[in-house]
Amino acid sequence: MKIGNLGKQRFEVPCTIEIENSWESLHAHVDLEGIAVEPGDEVHVHGEPIIVPYGETRLLHRMATVTKAGAPERLWVKMTGDFELMELLEFSFSSGERL
Repeated sequence: MKIGNLGKQRFEVPCTIEIENSWESLHAHVDLEGIAVEPGDEVHVHGEPIIVPYGETRLLHRMATVTKAGAPERLWVKMTGDFELMELLEFSFSSGERL
């Protein structure tokens, strides 16, 4: 375990990656063995980019570097997270009539 600036902890853990690219599902899940990811934490999975052709599922085992956020950063992410989510949304308040 390494301790970086601002009290951040950085360490490597094994992880399992499941990727599916099919008509039913397009997803990628990473399971970090024994580590809970919290707001503000960073995860970097090591290795080459993964390409899964259409219709296939892959299960891979790799190492990942986890950087745990310090208390001030975690608080900031919790306070501002909803605002960042709102940037992804688009609202329209028109009546539907053409002008």
